[in-house]
Amino acid sequence: MRIVSGTRPTGKLHIGHYVGILENWVNLQNQGHETFYFVADWHALTTGYDNTEKLSEYTREIIRTFLAVGLDPDKSVLYVQSAIKEHSELQLLFNMFTSVPRLERIPTYKDMKQQLEGKDLTNAGFLTYPVLQAADILIYKATGVPVGEDQLSHVEITREIARRFNYLYGEVFPEPESLLSTFPKLLGTDGRKMSKSYGNIINIDNDEESLKKSLMPMITDPARKRKTDPGNPDVCPVWDYHRAFNITDEQKDFVLKGCTQAEIGCVQCKKILFENMLKIFQPIWKNLKEIDSKKGYIDSVIQEGNKKAREIAVSTMEEVRKSMNLMF
Repeated sequence: MRIVSGTRPTGKLHIGHYVGILENWVNLQNQGHETFYFVADWHALTTGYDNTEKLSEYTREIIRTFLAVGLDPDKSVLYVQSAIKEHSELQLLFNMFTSVPRLERIPTYKDMKQQLEGKDLTNAGFLTYPVLQAADILIYKATGVPVGEDQLSHVEITREIARRFNYLYGEVFPEPESLLSTFPKLLGTDGRKMSKSYGNIINIDNDEESLKKSLMPMITDPARKRKTDPGNPDVCPVWDYHRAFNITDEQKDFVLKGCTQAEIGCVQCKKILFENMLKIFQPIWKNLKEIDSKKGYIDSVIQEGNKKAREIAVSTMEEVRKSMNLMF
């Protein structure tokens, strides 16, 4: 399959991104698919057009993290959305036959307006970002798009746009499939939704001591106030972290029995989680240091990835213009 996905540059990526996005991207890459992963800086403007001071810094930071977690520029195309101007041209053309009422019916449009109450979301870019997303996907003729359940509606409108274009102008685009990612939904360290504004996230770019300081005070089963109180892992955020970070069958049995029968305390449970997370993140931290030691390496990866992506995007747009008789 040819797979396309991206993430917005709004700051450092955290462990929720690792579990929900990056781990899956690396697996898809290593399964031999054609994988295209990009920094969606234009998408960041749809809700943050008035705050671009650190946009280029965050873009480099995202690519840095891509590389550290195992995305390989020799296997995957790693690029920046805004560097490929053909994305915006294709969005413009798709906008011509995509109705406003259809965009207003997308569930995430209403959800985000509620979640980001107080932000100015009256801009046309916010309304039409699913069309830009469709352009991001279809310009590379992707056949698979890894998404969570909340993004299924975006892949569906992408499929609709591909069908509509093919009906009007001739067969150009495939209809990409949703590759549903299933993963434990990680709450923040305080038991609330993981959010930078709450200060309850754990960044991927971290160190051993900071990770330990973040994990040990974590909220657990609220009914378990003492070690002698039996706990319920199903309502404990720490248990979701265990599931996300490679708990062994032996450890699983030990933690479940120890918690539900009040044989172990929450600190002992968290120590097991800490050791398992170290096994995953210590190699990533080592990779980050190596990347930082190579002056200009991140920019060279971006330039090479942009070049590879642009070649395909240019070819697709030539086909699109020919199909639409836009030949001058």
